[in-house]
Amino acid sequence: MNSKPKKRSYIILIILLVFLVGPILWMFVTSFKDNIAIYKIPPEWLPHKPTLSNYINIFKDKLFMTYYMNNFITAFLTTFLTIIISILAGYSFSRFKFRGSQILLMAFLSVSIFPVVGIITALYSTFKNVGLLNTRAAVILTLTAANVPFCMWLMKGFFDDIPRALEEAAYIDGCGRLSTLIKVILPLCSPGILAIGLYTFLIAWDDYLYCLTLITDDKIRTLSNGISMRYLGELSYDWGNVMTVSVMASIPLLILFIFLQKYMIQGLTAGSVKG
Repeated sequence: MNSKPKKRSYIILIILLVFLVGPILWMFVTSFKDNIAIYKIPPEWLPHKPTLSNYINIFKDKLFMTYYMNNFITAFLTTFLTIIISILAGYSFSRFKFRGSQILLMAFLSVSIFPVVGIITALYSTFKNVGLLNTRAAVILTLTAANVPFCMWLMKGFFDDIPRALEEAAYIDGCGRLSTLIKVILPLCSPGILAIGLYTFLIAWDDYLYCLTLITDDKIRTLSNGISMRYLGELSYDWGNVMTVSVMASIPLLILFIFLQKYMIQGLTAGSVKG
């Protein structure tokens, strides 16, 4: 009786799946072709003579490994800083009420509404004046500042939901505020901490515009900029290498999504509802 609507739903889902997964599969398949096979018309949907030469070339390229390591360092330090600042700021906004605290919270959140292209010039001038331009610190500080407002708001939602009676019991047992936060409160907020950690890592890993503007030294350039600068030429593209680098760049994100997506969705939805 309901077979027609169900069929329509399946057809829509299949179309969406093709649009979403198709480019990823094509990227993966293309990484096993040489450039002659890539430019063939009609295209080879599956490589007739699969080759690992693109992967061998990539691993021989020292700059690729440099970009990859830079991406890990930048994403890891950004995530670490964002978690620490978001926990402290979210806890402060949750527990210390003062005149103007809501306005201050809204002011922090309003930072997120500005488009990146609108603030990138001011960031460039500021870092140039303080001598941080073309340093890894500039990108890490910028990405941290961009992620903290949302993560702080999410953590505040988790802290609001924890009864103050737990903290008061810890104070009676002799704990100070900091030890209460670390030993009592944070274990109860672990889904939120995991969610903001994953969210920040994904944003930092995929960043392109901040790194492109603030870094010009090849030794500290990240992977997304490295792909565009080194593997995409002006007149011709080595699509085999480009697709292989893209596959390698996607692997950490795929691993995170496969094993931790459940916790990320739980943390984000729970924090947003509580906030």
